[in-house]
Amino acid sequence: MSISSGASHPQNHHTHPIAVLGAGAWGTALALLASSKGVPVYLWARRPEHAQAMRLERQNREYLPGAAFPERLYPTADPEEALHKAQFAVVAVPSKALRETLAQLPRARAYVSVIKGLQFTDQHLLRMSQVIEEVTGVSQVAVLSGPNLAEEIAQFLPAAAVVAAQEPGLAQRVQQVFSGKSFRVYTSTDRVGVELGGALKNVIALAAGMVDGLKLGDNAKAALITRGLREIIRFGVAQGAQEATFMGLSGLGDLIATASSPYSRNRTAGEQIVKGLSLAQLEAQKTVVEGIYTVKALHAWDQATGADLPITEAVYRVVYQGADPMQELIRLMSREAKPE
Repeated sequence: MSISSGASHPQNHHTHPIAVLGAGAWGTALALLASSKGVPVYLWARRPEHAQAMRLERQNREYLPGAAFPERLYPTADPEEALHKAQFAVVAVPSKALRETLAQLPRARAYVSVIKGLQFTDQHLLRMSQVIEEVTGVSQVAVLSGPNLAEEIAQFLPAAAVVAAQEPGLAQRVQQVFSGKSFRVYTSTDRVGVELGGALKNVIALAAGMVDGLKLGDNAKAALITRGLREIIRFGVAQGAQEATFMGLSGLGDLIATASSPYSRNRTAGEQIVKGLSLAQLEAQKTVVEGIYTVKALHAWDQATGADLPITEAVYRVVYQGADPMQELIRLMSREAKPE
C-alpha cells in the first residue's frame, strides 16, 4: 500500500476513507491504527476548536497526548467532510450523547459501534447498535470490542479485538481496515454477545476498583471477576447471545483488562468512589465512565424484569444510593449457599 506525501486530501487514493465520529481517546486510537496503514481517516470532533487544535498540533493533546498523527489522519469538525466518501463510520461518542449526536449528522453507508454502553428506554434495554439503527435507519451496523485500552493502542503495543456484524462482508471490511502488525481483529456473527460483553464488564470493573480502593486483596478481586463473568454470561445468554462469545476477547479478555489496568477509567472510578468521590464529581470529569450509565440501565431493567444481577445491584446501590461498599460486600458474601 503506497502512501503519497504532501497530499492534503485523499480523493485519488485507492483506499476508501473511513470516518471516526468522536475524538476522545478511543476514537483517536482507532483513527491512528487505520491511518498508520495508509487508510484515509477523517476524525470528527464535535467542537471546532478541538478539531483545529488537532490539525495544528498533529496530535490529540486533550485526550491522547503524545501520539503523533500519521499523514492520512484528517481532523475535522465538518460532518459532511467526514462522512461524504466514508465506506463506514466508526461511532465513538459517549453512550449518553449517542442519540442527540447521530440525529444531527448526515447518514453514513454503514456504522461500526465501539461504544461500550447500554440504554434503558420505554421499558426496553437497548444496545448501542440498536440505538444507531433506530436513529439512522441504517441496517448495516457492526460492533468492535475487546481488551483495548486506548493508551496502549496508541503506542502500537500488541492487542486484539473482535468485530461482529450480521453481514459478513461488513465485518471483513472492518477487519481489513484495522488489522495490522500490532492489532489483530477476529470476526464474529454474535453481535449481541460481543456488544454485551463490552458493556457489562464495565460494571464489574467498577466493583473491582472498589475492591482495590478498599485494599481487600487479590483473592477477593479474583473471586469478584470470576463471579462477575458468570453474571455477564447468565444475562447475555438470556438476551440471545452465545455463551462461548463471553469466553473470548469481548468477554473474558476485556473484563481482565478493564478490571485490572491502571489505564481503565471504570476500575479507577470504582477506586475513587470508595475514597469519597461523588457521582456528580465523577460525571464532571473530562473522560466518560460508561459503567456508571450502564449500571443505571441494568438496574432499571432489573426492576422491570426481576433479572438476577447481584453484583450489578450492589454496584448500583454504592454509586447511586450512597451505600457502604463494605456492607454491600457482606451482603454478597452472605447470599444463600449454592453450587458454583
